[in-house]
Formats: sequence, structure tokens, C-alpha cells
Amino acid sequence: MDQAREPAFVQDDGEVLDSYSQTVMRVAAAVTPHVAAIEMTARRRNGRMRMGAGSAVLFTQDGYLLTNSHVVAGTERGHAVFADGSRMELELVGSDPLSDLAVVHGRRPKVPPAEFGAAETLRVGQLVVAVGNPLGLAGSVTAGVVSGLGRAIPVWSGNNRRVIEDVIQTDAALNPGNSGGALADTHSRIVGINTAVAGAGLGLAVPINATTRRIISALLSDGRVRRAYLGLVSTPIRLNPSTVIRTGQREGLRIVEVLPGSPADRAGLAAGDILLTAGGRPVSNAESLQRLLFADAIGQPLDLAVLRDGAENHVVAVPDEMTSNGS
Repeated sequence: MDQAREPAFVQDDGEVLDSYSQTVMRVAAAVTPHVAAIEMTARRRNGRMRMGAGSAVLFTQDGYLLTNSHVVAGTERGHAVFADGSRMELELVGSDPLSDLAVVHGRRPKVPPAEFGAAETLRVGQLVVAVGNPLGLAGSVTAGVVSGLGRAIPVWSGNNRRVIEDVIQTDAALNPGNSGGALADTHSRIVGINTAVAGAGLGLAVPINATTRRIISALLSDGRVRRAYLGLVSTPIRLNPSTVIRTGQREGLRIVEVLPGSPADRAGLAAGDILLTAGGRPVSNAESLQRLLFADAIGQPLDLAVLRDGAENHVVAVPDEMTSNGS
């Protein structure tokens, strides 16, 4: 009787990994050192401590880290712990609830800063890697794809409602503690700051783009961002061929919701309208509108071209300043 044959091959640790695994491992190794677990505290009037915990991304050599506004809300100081075990004390520099971004600062760290990418280059289906500290598990890595772009999500601050626009949707698994962590592309560049878990298989991240870079600069210089406020929720939409021919635009912003009493409401805008231009400039995504809504737009008439029932109309809105109470 013939002896049983040995298997044709035996897989061992030297087996070449598939390209997907190699990419995720390479990005994880490059990004993890830049991501810290943070814990922030402040003493309340009743003597109790207010605590916030999450993740943060080191983005300068002199110790500035980017995180979520909701992670540091109501706090002043705290500490960060990096993947190599190094620790540094933190103080809050500034926070912008509208974008859910905040900057904290500590002493010059031992680790180098992360490299920012450009979320404008992302495409639906593109591989992304999330690094954070969910449920206290430091340096956790998940991977997925970009599921959607240009999303808008409403958030609440007390009794006031705000809208975070142009967020990245990904199916990379996110859990409590991931907030403030990094969303990286396959070149290990930070393209987003993970901000929320909206449901099973649905993660959201604030994009790193021209608008958020401006927000970060304002937080670094002034500790806050003066924002003009229209009060509408929108989503990108492709225009039909006849509208493309008539306007020369291929895309616009479909208004999903107008917040009651807002400048957009006072101007007569309504859900279902398609915003074509603002201040004479075409708008095709939330960022193209947001970049017009900084301090210099507050109180100034803003001409809006709107498509309603197939007809183009012009209305004038006067943006308010976004205040801490959400108005």
C-alpha cells in the first residue's frame, strides 16, 4: 500500500501576502505612530470633572494635534499617549463645532507629524484605512472603502441644530474612541478625521481639504472660526442635459432641508431647490459653498442662483454669523 502523499505545498509565514493585505499593513505601520489616544478634563462648578476621550492626529513638529470638537467639548486640558508609549500633557487651543474639528497642543513630541492629503482626490470605492483607539484599544486599525462623498449630517449642540457638510462616508469599522482618529489613503496621507458612527457599516469622517485647512489655520491663530451661516442641508446632484446646455454647469447642490428661521429660510429657499451659483460662482459640492462662508461673508448680501421647477431664479441671502448657540 502506498504511503499517504504529503500535501503539495505547505503555507508558512513566508507566504507572500496578497496586495490588499500588504497595502493595509504598510499604511497602518506608517500612520499609527502619528495617532494618539487623548483624554481631556475640566472641573465643573459642582466640583465634578468633565471628561472627554478619543483619538487625535499629530500634524506639526511642535506638538499640535487635530481631533474632533465633540471629543474636547467642555474641557480644557488633558494628555495624549502615542503608540510607542510616550505621553504628553495637552491644552485646548481651539474648537469649531460646525466642522467638528478641534486643535490641542502639547510639548514637542518624539514622533514625527503625519502628512495631510487631499480629500478632493478621493473616489467612491477607493481603499481607505482608519486608525484610532476604539474602546480603549490603542492603535486599532480597520480598512474599508469610500462608500460616499459630499454627505451632510445634522448634529445637535444643546437645543441647537447644526450641519456638518461634505463628510466622507466609509464602511471601515468605527467604534467609540475612534473619533478624532485618522482616515488615510493608500499613500499613508491623512484625508479625513473620523467623526462619528451613524450605524452598522457606516462611518463618517471630516475631510482634509481646502476648507478644513482654512479652519485649522483659524483655530491655530485665533482659537476659533468665525463662520457665515446659511442654514441649509444639501447634496451634490448631476444636472439634466437641458440644464447643462442652458447654464454650462454639469452639477449643482440639491437642497435637502432648510433650517427654520435661518438666512436661507428668510431668502425663500426650500427643500427641492437646486443651487447653481453663490456669489456668481458655480457650486457643485458642499465645500464649494462653504469656502464662501467665512468671516468676510457675514452680513453681506449673497446672490444665489436657484433652479426651481425647471426655471432659474435669483434670490439674495444675507448670512448670519454662526454663534456658539448655533444661530
